[in-house]
Amino acid sequence: MQPDTIERINELARLCKTRELTPDELAERDRLRKEYIAAYRAHVEQQLAQTMVREPDGTLRPLRKKGEPQA
Repeated sequence: MQPDTIERINELARLCKTRELTPDELAERDRLRKEYIAAYRAHVEQQLAQTMVREPDGTLRPLRKKGEPQA
């Protein structure tokens, strides 16, 4: 996520507190928020994909998604 994109999200949030946003601004805000959430989610998924779990016997295994069968 680019810093200027985050700055624009913040700018629209400040504008929303002082006046009503135009339909174009509302659409832009919604699009930017979705992009931000998608980037955040991808980052968290990448972090979790690299996470290892230490079993009681001392072995390490990769963290798996909920409902995914054990290997």
